[in-house]
Amino acid sequence: MEPRAIAERIWPGRGPEVEELGGGITNRNFKVAVGGEAFVLRVGGKDTQLLGIDRDHEHAASVAAARAGVGPEVVAYVAEEGWLVTRFVEGHPVPVEELRTPTGIQRVVEALRGVHEGPEIPGRFDPFRVVETYRETAETHRVEIPAGYAWAKEKADAIERALGKRPRRPCHNDLLNANFLADGERLWIVDWEYAGMGDPFFDLANFAVNHELGEAEEALLLSAYLGEPSECDRDALRLLRFMSDFREAMWGVVQQGISELDFDFATYAEEHFERLRRTASDPGFEAALAP
Repeated sequence: MEPRAIAERIWPGRGPEVEELGGGITNRNFKVAVGGEAFVLRVGGKDTQLLGIDRDHEHAASVAAARAGVGPEVVAYVAEEGWLVTRFVEGHPVPVEELRTPTGIQRVVEALRGVHEGPEIPGRFDPFRVVETYRETAETHRVEIPAGYAWAKEKADAIERALGKRPRRPCHNDLLNANFLADGERLWIVDWEYAGMGDPFFDLANFAVNHELGEAEEALLLSAYLGEPSECDRDALRLLRFMSDFREAMWGVVQQGISELDFDFATYAEEHFERLRRTASDPGFEAALAP
């Protein structure tokens, strides 16, 4: 269905004006102006359930994030179609360099705490199971599994053993730079489609690796979040950086078989395999795996 027809269905007889927003590589997003107000209409991409996305869970997580003051207000949800409408944030993207500063890191931590300390949300996010499921899905859709998968999976199994059982809290799990907006007063986090009960340290590691934090910046991140981080905390962050990229690489592999968007997912996957190899080459990585 065309976006204008979707908007007419949600706002019948109100003459909504629709403008496509760029940036998404899973869904299509539109700014809708109606009745003097502005909203964002998110239309899910094809077969996104194969990426582990549950639109009902996304809706619940988006509502929870809005209540925590971290996500935009949820205005409407058409469950049978998976369409989500949120209030348009009059903000701007936040450059990576800005989020790497001490002030930027502190703002990110405050936003994440609002999520992590909130009530339980539906769904569960486990990166160790996600990469396994993505491989099965890719094979089903006749996508060639990259040669680096077997080596990365061995490392992932070792990481899972080293970390052991971890506490689960509400998490975003997809802290790409594009999912942060600022409006001059607050930092917003958008796109909650992978949210679920998970390891808060995955969120921290996901943010760290996607914003290419250096050692000093990671220390600031952990200190802002924990106050007095332990060596085990530093090890968990280092190991889960690897898992963040492994998940992202396999996401790119699956997308090669299901996405209809014009995007080079093969290169995207290889870039993340390359980055996780760099993470694993750090001497501290192997030390973190030691019993």
